[in-house]
Amino acid sequence: MKDQLATLAERTRFDEIIDVRTPAEFADDHIPGALNAPVLSNEERVVVGTLYKQDPFAATRMGAAMVARNLAQHLDNLFADRPPQWRPLIYCWRGGKRSGAMTAWMNLIGWRARQLEGGYKAYRQWVLDALLTEPARHQWVVLSGLTGTGKTRLLQALAEQGAQVLDLEALACHRGSLLGAWPTQAQPGQKRFDSLLVGQLTTLDPGRPVFVEAESKRVGQVHLPKTLMTAMQQGRLIEITASQPARLAYLCQEYAHWFDEPALFKQQLARLTELQGKDTIHRWQQLVDARAIDELFAELLQLHYDPAYRRSNPTRHRQAEHRLEIDPGHALDDAARSLLNTLGEAPSH
Repeated sequence: MKDQLATLAERTRFDEIIDVRTPAEFADDHIPGALNAPVLSNEERVVVGTLYKQDPFAATRMGAAMVARNLAQHLDNLFADRPPQWRPLIYCWRGGKRSGAMTAWMNLIGWRARQLEGGYKAYRQWVLDALLTEPARHQWVVLSGLTGTGKTRLLQALAEQGAQVLDLEALACHRGSLLGAWPTQAQPGQKRFDSLLVGQLTTLDPGRPVFVEAESKRVGQVHLPKTLMTAMQQGRLIEITASQPARLAYLCQEYAHWFDEPALFKQQLARLTELQGKDTIHRWQQLVDARAIDELFAELLQLHYDPAYRRSNPTRHRQAEHRLEIDPGHALDDAARSLLNTLGEAPSH
C-alpha cells in the first residue's frame, strides 16, 4: 500500500486514478488528479445504507444491481475511448466492494486495472503522515509584512523568476483576512486543503529554498498544520514594506469588488463590532453605501488591519534577515530578482 500511495505524486505506474465513490464523497476530498466515476449516486448510497441496517442481503442485492447499471453507463460513455493498454488505479472508501467491482470488470475487459489497497481511508492516513514529516524537509524563506504590502504579488513574481513558491492563500482560496474570501470560489474543506497542501509539498525540491508568505495558523476556515507553522518559524525571514499611500491604493484595487455586494460587505464589517464598537461599524457601513473606497480602507488599515497583523503575526518576535520595500501596484519582476540575488539564489532565466 505504501508503494502505491508513493506513486500517486509521480503518476508513473498508472495512466489514470479513478475514484468510484459518490459525488458528495469526492467533493469532500479526493486524490489530486482523480476522475470521479461513481458506482453509486449520493441518493443510491443512502438508500442502500438504510436498507442494509434492516436486511443486509436485500441491500447487497439492490446495491449490486445499481452498481452494474452505473458501471455499464461509465463503460459506454466515460471510458469509451480508453485504449487496450490503459492502466487505471481504482479506489473507493476503504478498498472494498465498490472499487473491487469496477476493478474486476475492467480486468475482464482487458485493461490492466489495479485496486488501491485500503482505499481513500489509507490515502487520508498517508496525507496526515506526510503533513507530519514533509514541512521539516524544506528550507523556508518567509515573507512577512503588513496587509497591503503585496506579499502575494511578490510570491507570484518570484515564481515567474523560477523560484520555488508555496502559495497557501491560493490553496485555501482565501486571503486570510476579514475580507479575504474569494469572490467567485468557495474555500475547500479541511481534508481537501490538506490533500492540496501535501500535493504541493511532495513536488518541492528539498535542496532549494521555498518562498512562502507568513500566515497565522488559520487561513479563512482552514487550519495550517503545526508542523508547517513550526518549520516556517525556523526559516529565513524577509520583511516586505511599502509606503502607506501605495498600500492604500493596492487595497482599494484588490478589494473593490466588495462594493458590488454592499449588503454582504456591511455584514462582514459587522463581525468587528465587539472590537471596534457600534459607532465605528455604523460609520464604516455608511461609507460602504457612499462607495467611499479610499476613506473606508484608510480607516480599516489604521484601526483594523495593522493592529490585527501586529497581534497575530507569527514572526513578530523575530528579527528579519533582510528588508525589501516594494510598490505592490507595479510590476515586481525587478524586486523578485533583487531578492533572489540578495539571498544568493540566481534566477533560472
